[in-house]
Amino acid sequence: MTVSRWRMLALLLACLCGFVVVAAAVTSNGSDLRPAGGDLNSVLRDRAREVETRREEAARLQREVDALSRKVDDADLRRDLRRVAALSDPAGLTPVQGPGLRIALQDAPRSVDIPGLDPNLLVVHQQDIQAFVNALWAGGAEAVTLQGQRLITSIGIKCVGNTVVLDGVPYAPPYVIEAIGNQGALRQALAASPEVATYTQYAERYRLGLDERAVDRIKAPAYDGSVSMRYATALE
Repeated sequence: MTVSRWRMLALLLACLCGFVVVAAAVTSNGSDLRPAGGDLNSVLRDRAREVETRREEAARLQREVDALSRKVDDADLRRDLRRVAALSDPAGLTPVQGPGLRIALQDAPRSVDIPGLDPNLLVVHQQDIQAFVNALWAGGAEAVTLQGQRLITSIGIKCVGNTVVLDGVPYAPPYVIEAIGNQGALRQALAASPEVATYTQYAERYRLGLDERAVDRIKAPAYDGSVSMRYATALE
């Protein structure tokens, strides 16, 4: 191969390497493409920290907007602010505390090994969590949290692999659900739910984790995520 061809090949390789580096930089958007650790828990912690940082920044900006809005001397704006304040509590945008129930759901231990059994029966799924949450709402819960995060009507609980993603934050089991309300009514609603009954049967059969207990004081923080709707509008 002539010298000129070697030079041309070297130039092409250099261009290719440069393209790969630039593409990686654009894709990562300034962050590391590789997770900080090699295990799932490390990835979840990194993701949760990133989301929490952005939430704190959004909350700070919202406080600035609220402070500036209060300084504006406008009758229409004051009327809208009063309306927002009145709707904040039922929308889950204010903190709540009181007695209620705490429920913890956990995957079956690794020691459970039943030949021929579908392994999906040994883990907690989105529909299992949703079954308990729906039953608690039906029981008159004033507020419900999952992993300490306030649930509102626009939040979806999603299954991604063997984790659950809630409002962009991934969580690993055990999944802790807390509900504030009349403890007797909440327990009656759980007992009346066919979906909860199904999970309870599987918990007894395959050693899935299910721990329910009354708590004298539960704190449900205000929801601090986005409340904008992309595919729906609020009814007047």
